[in-house]
Amino acid sequence: MRTEKQPPETPELRRAATGWRRAVPPLLIALVVAPLVAGGLLSAAAPARAAEKTEVPPILDRELFFGDPEISGAQLSPDGRFISFIKPYKGTRNLWVKRTEQPFDAAKPVTADTLRPIRISFWSWDSKYLLYVQDRAGDENFHVYALNPAEAPAAGQDVPTARDLTDLKNVRAQLYAVPKALPDTIYVGLNDRDAAWHDLYKVNLTTGARTLLRKNADRVTRWIFDLQGQLRLATRAAENGDTEVLRVDADGFKKVYTCNVSETCAPVRFHKDGRRVYMETNKGDDVDLSRLVLFDAQGGKEELVESDPMKRVDFGNALFSEKTDELVGTSYEDDRQRYAWREPSYAADFAALTKQLPGKDLAVVSATRDDRLWLVAASSDTEPGETHLYDRKAKKLTLQYRIHEKLPRQHLASMQVVHYPSSDGLQIPGYLTLPKGVEPKKLPLVLLVHGGPWGRDSWGYDSIAQFLANRGYAVLQPNFRASTGYGKKFVLAGNREWGQKMQDDLTWGVKYLVAQGTADARRVGIMGGSYGGYATLAGVAFTPDVYAAGVSIVGPSNLITLLESIPPYWESIRKLFAERMGDPSTPEGKAQLERQSPLHSAAQIKTPLLVVQGANDPRVKRAESDQIVVALRERNFPVEYLVAPDEGHGFARPVNNLALFASAERFLAKHLGGRYQEGMPPEVAQRLKEITVDVKTVERPKRVAAAAVGTPKPVADLKAGTDVYPIRMEIAGRTLDLKSTTEIKQEGNTWVIKDSTQTPGGEVLDVATLDKATLTLRRRTVKQGPLTIELDFNEGKVSGQVEVAGKKQPVAADLGGALFADGAGAFHSVGALPLAAGYTTTFRNFDLRKQKASLKQLRVVGIEKVTVQAGVFDAFKVEIDSAEGDPGKVTVWIAKTLRKPVKIIASVPEQGGAVVTSELGK
Repeated sequence: MRTEKQPPETPELRRAATGWRRAVPPLLIALVVAPLVAGGLLSAAAPARAAEKTEVPPILDRELFFGDPEISGAQLSPDGRFISFIKPYKGTRNLWVKRTEQPFDAAKPVTADTLRPIRISFWSWDSKYLLYVQDRAGDENFHVYALNPAEAPAAGQDVPTARDLTDLKNVRAQLYAVPKALPDTIYVGLNDRDAAWHDLYKVNLTTGARTLLRKNADRVTRWIFDLQGQLRLATRAAENGDTEVLRVDADGFKKVYTCNVSETCAPVRFHKDGRRVYMETNKGDDVDLSRLVLFDAQGGKEELVESDPMKRVDFGNALFSEKTDELVGTSYEDDRQRYAWREPSYAADFAALTKQLPGKDLAVVSATRDDRLWLVAASSDTEPGETHLYDRKAKKLTLQYRIHEKLPRQHLASMQVVHYPSSDGLQIPGYLTLPKGVEPKKLPLVLLVHGGPWGRDSWGYDSIAQFLANRGYAVLQPNFRASTGYGKKFVLAGNREWGQKMQDDLTWGVKYLVAQGTADARRVGIMGGSYGGYATLAGVAFTPDVYAAGVSIVGPSNLITLLESIPPYWESIRKLFAERMGDPSTPEGKAQLERQSPLHSAAQIKTPLLVVQGANDPRVKRAESDQIVVALRERNFPVEYLVAPDEGHGFARPVNNLALFASAERFLAKHLGGRYQEGMPPEVAQRLKEITVDVKTVERPKRVAAAAVGTPKPVADLKAGTDVYPIRMEIAGRTLDLKSTTEIKQEGNTWVIKDSTQTPGGEVLDVATLDKATLTLRRRTVKQGPLTIELDFNEGKVSGQVEVAGKKQPVAADLGGALFADGAGAFHSVGALPLAAGYTTTFRNFDLRKQKASLKQLRVVGIEKVTVQAGVFDAFKVEIDSAEGDPGKVTVWIAKTLRKPVKIIASVPEQGGAVVTSELGK
């Protein structure tokens, strides 16, 4: 049986909501069933449940919560002959394989990664290859690897060779399909050509050969295949934020379904008839909860399959038979998980499993092709997870292993469901974990805030909540407005409410527990990662009297800089961010985001703060943590800071997690009065020392005040003529040779400059009109294939339009001043400045992708002799980079006599780290 899950919003948003929270398999890292009363909720008027009549448990070693599990992540091979699983090897979680009938101690390792734990793996349909995904040091440039477990290791190696199927530098692979009908094939997306969009490739598992099937020039976010492995549909992110479902025909795309930026619609899986597709959608003004439908992409007919029978939550998962490909059941995540079975034999099997594993939530994590063998995960609030092998024919259930076997379950605390009203009366669902053996009166409280924010917390084992409860804290995990799963209205209630009503939802949770007598108002802490890190910073900045301690993990402190620095492959959801967070390109949106940024209220912080960051985080850059730390340091306000050089958006390596929670545990104990484990292993103590940052050494991220930036004054005139520049582009180990021509003409009181670049995809034309006296930009036109950009610049503002394949989108922004050295002939304009050793200046450009002004810093770093095709020149060496701390740099050599560029070297992070070199030709 296979689970097909529609993402909460889009595939990228689902990844955006995946961060730091649950590092213990098989529970997914989430930033993203036993009711207490009828309906599954504890009303706001009800008192907290009395503590269980047991003794206070001992302090449990933090390694039991955050160390490597002995065994985790098991997967059945489709033929049922093997079980793969994850287990430490040479100090790092790696893949192991055993025959299904063998004991686990008979298994052999098949990977030997010593740098980063493997967390996700799966079998090819013919059971020949084991595949897994892995990034480097948390950079989220995931690659797909394949290995043959039956292959003998090479000489001197302990394990078979794993082949990187997507071996391109600075490229993020997206896995689209592993078709059962084509067991030697997978379909992946690679953003090597354009960092923002993934082209579609077919990859042969045996040979590793990659075949480009589709260039992505249409803002495609996902490619959808039928059960025979044939490309049938795609989803596209329209410029206005709409999601479009496209039918892929021989002659191109045809739009067949659309939902707006406030709605969800996405294909789940093709029906076995090959004509219809299952989709999850909440399209419609009068629709709140998402539903499962069958949609005919040819005729356009939509028929309802199912929505929540209890009318409480969004559609959850669709469950399909591996043998018949029939829809056999569905699941819904309410206060607890619940199933709705459509096929009697599955209902009977789950009833039998529930009887044998009472009180636990069950899930089939993998199954054989004939659906006879299931690997069943059973978990609860006090059970991290058991994995059982279930033989459906023999009706035999066999325990395989328990995650964190050494963790004493009898000392873990129960999790209860709570609902409470927020500031405007909206009911907020959540979960409360109370320390075991302690009367629930005047307890220290930790508000544990999930990330996303478009995700949710769930009932079940939570390592952080259990760890904190063991230390004596009550732990509240609210599903504040904007959390997913509770309907469209609940999500949209969070629009543009970061730090406002969303923060109220947290504050009123504290008030609720204080009013009940459960929490001590003087001992309340707040902790979270990603959005939860933001909520921590917002809590101590906007409601400083509520909290006595805060732990912010990879949390953004400035929403403007957060949106400016999102990864290029999130371009498809930029409009969604603008709608849900706020639009920084408008004056009112920018003012709102600045008001909601904790950095701008740092002077109000009086709560002790621990800040944690991964140095390689591609989502929340290190600058977000650096700048709040600097702001507090400059007030002489104490702040603690951890930075792991080998982590990204959350910590994956156990030694880093152990160091983090050792520090957080000590910090919370100091300020809230909970219990604390004094000792730690030497390697953890050493790691904590290594990642602890002396805040005196933290530098403020480089930014220049836009209001102080003017326009540099040229001292020389441009010269009419034509220059040819051969270009070499190096990207991901490949080299591409191009040619560009710059033509300069005078027309009245302006210079008209045309840059024409010949590429394999056709000509790229950039035409700039400059004021003759100031060389400031008046007009710019860019043409590339179906794309045309036409912009006018006047009095510090830009107006115009972007047209793609006949679709037009207006452009309008206040730039704050004139633009210099922008567009065609930019470096010829630089040559007209009063260049000399040590000369510096700052000027504005216009970022076409972000549609906002960007500030550039120019420095003359010396004079060098440069040899190019056109000859040998004495040249000013000029470096130009962002004055706002953004990546990327250009070095240009301006000939002293010609006053024109003779050599240019540019690094282009948004193009996968490409390095572009151009030289003046003969």
